[in-house]
Amino acid sequence: MFRLGAHVSIGGGIHKAVEREEETGGNCGQIFVGSPRGWKVNQPDEDEVKRFKRLSEEKDIRPWVVHGTYLINLATPKKELGKKSLGAVQSEINATKKLGIPFYTFHPGAHTGAGKDNGIRKVASRLSRLEIPEGVKVLLENTAGKGTTVGKTFSELSDMIELSDHGYGKLGVCLDTCHMYSAGYDFSTSNHLEELLGRLEEEIGIKNIHFLHLNDSKYSYASEKDEHEHIGLGEIGDRPFELFINHKNLRNKPMVLETPVDEKGFSWNIEKLKRMRR
Repeated sequence: MFRLGAHVSIGGGIHKAVEREEETGGNCGQIFVGSPRGWKVNQPDEDEVKRFKRLSEEKDIRPWVVHGTYLINLATPKKELGKKSLGAVQSEINATKKLGIPFYTFHPGAHTGAGKDNGIRKVASRLSRLEIPEGVKVLLENTAGKGTTVGKTFSELSDMIELSDHGYGKLGVCLDTCHMYSAGYDFSTSNHLEELLGRLEEEIGIKNIHFLHLNDSKYSYASEKDEHEHIGLGEIGDRPFELFINHKNLRNKPMVLETPVDEKGFSWNIEKLKRMRR
């Protein structure tokens, strides 16, 4: 089954996310469990949990992934920010477990001048201190590479995971198409996609990619800029997405959209991708 959805709001209660996902035409989804630009994490009450689980099952909308707050920075050299970030990640993982959601993803952060290798080691060290419950896989999201962010390359993501105490047993990767394109990974043709997937297999392992973010890019190839566009209307274009979502090694992985929220909406993008599906 083509598992495709979008990032939806939990306003009015987490169970509302299921209804909103259904309205978009999606059958899997992504949510925040707090403000994306704040530190507060909402731990859902039992009634919310029951309603969310029941509706997800009844409507067959799954799997879900929780996205971490944008303030998280596990690569920072600053102890206080690192401690606060680690606490936020742990709280969000706990909420993910409570909701019965199998995946949690976040951006690793930026070294802010301390050096890429140091940033990678900081991420790995802090990942090691997380208590990751059974049934939850924590996913590092690849970055576009702007500024001093880490996680631009497959090898950087792999180093963070392999240097941590958890390894690939409890960790994995969420791959974002906009970030990948902006970081300098080309999937514009079948040959380029095969080459990319060969590197991915060698450096991370395709089996360790558990979720995909489908986003076009407002900026050019290798720009290191992270700004999403509607599918096919950005610099990536239609053909690479058609190749990407139909590839035998990717087609069965759950995919969610984080495209602009405007008059087109998620439904427009979902319908377009469904038409591309072979």
